[in-house]
Amino acid sequence: MQFGIPRTIYAEEHEIFRASVARFLKEEVLPEYESWEDAGRTPREIWQRAGEVGILGTSTPEAYGGMGGDFLFDAIVIEELGRHGVAAPAWDMHAYIIAPFLQHFGSEAQKKEWLPKMAAGDIITAIGLTEPGGGSDLKEINTSAKADGGDYIIDGAKTFITNGHIADFVLLAVKTDRSLGAKGVTLFWTDLALDGVTRGKNLKKIGNKAQDTAELFFDGVRVPAANMIGGLNEGWRVLMHGLIQERLVVAVRSAVMAEVAVDQTVTYTRDRKAFGQTVFDFQNTQFKLAEMAADVEAARPFVDRCIELHVAGDLSMDVAAKVKLWTTELADRVLDECLQLHGGYGYMWEFPIARAWADARVHRIYAGTNEVMKYIIARGL
Repeated sequence: MQFGIPRTIYAEEHEIFRASVARFLKEEVLPEYESWEDAGRTPREIWQRAGEVGILGTSTPEAYGGMGGDFLFDAIVIEELGRHGVAAPAWDMHAYIIAPFLQHFGSEAQKKEWLPKMAAGDIITAIGLTEPGGGSDLKEINTSAKADGGDYIIDGAKTFITNGHIADFVLLAVKTDRSLGAKGVTLFWTDLALDGVTRGKNLKKIGNKAQDTAELFFDGVRVPAANMIGGLNEGWRVLMHGLIQERLVVAVRSAVMAEVAVDQTVTYTRDRKAFGQTVFDFQNTQFKLAEMAADVEAARPFVDRCIELHVAGDLSMDVAAKVKLWTTELADRVLDECLQLHGGYGYMWEFPIARAWADARVHRIYAGTNEVMKYIIARGL
């Protein structure tokens, strides 16, 4: 949508990159997207094409195969994915959540081994936190790792793992010292081709249908101690470091999805006729769209300022919680209203508003539920 307040965070080089990302999505992703939804997964070839285009290593240093940009370039990719209704492949998790863990906490050998392959799309990654019994509460992690010579033996199960069916490696959170609770967690870069790893069924979801989500089971899986990320019992520290960016990633996508929904609904209601006039001509429609346009425009400078702060290293945990809470609640509210204004067609999967409505619902759940965001915010009042 057209903003009365101009955006100022992006320069010409960013917009040139944005155009290349948009072109790639229109020409190579959208034509195949429905078939990926039917399959419940994305092909490895599109990951490699994304690597060639450069969108999997935007903020990865050039020394490790990336573009060497900052989060502004990441944000452009996230915005274009949201703008074009591309909920999968889970490139944002792979490149903007998992890769930074390696970049900041991996050894030099680990970074040289895996970051270039991630940026090229030659390997696909997942992160393994959530478990069947305790969700993502690190205190309740039961998957264990016990030292055995130069290796660790891993036993346990994970669920709701994005990319669980197609990933080559998972950044796996395991308990290495139960006496320390949440601070007895360690992260291992785990090869999913190892003996003892079993992938469960591809879980059926109400949205994000082209993105595979699976259970993972580990039965005596032997992982080299050299694959430890961040140090023994340092999983809590590593994961906390990534929460600000993870929540901002969700906020950036949510804000764009709300903007696009308003645009799509204005177009639809201007074309659709009912009772002798366009749906847009009804005062109720105009008032609903006006309210949503105002809300969406108010969100944009908030998100943009958070992006600027994050690039400068100044975005705080509580502000990240606020922007995640605000934008995800806004997106759900706007998408629901826009779907309603589409009438029965809004409930049809072939209409973008239906896909967006289903895809966005998880934003209030992952990266920390919105109830957790409220707790974080209230704690700082």
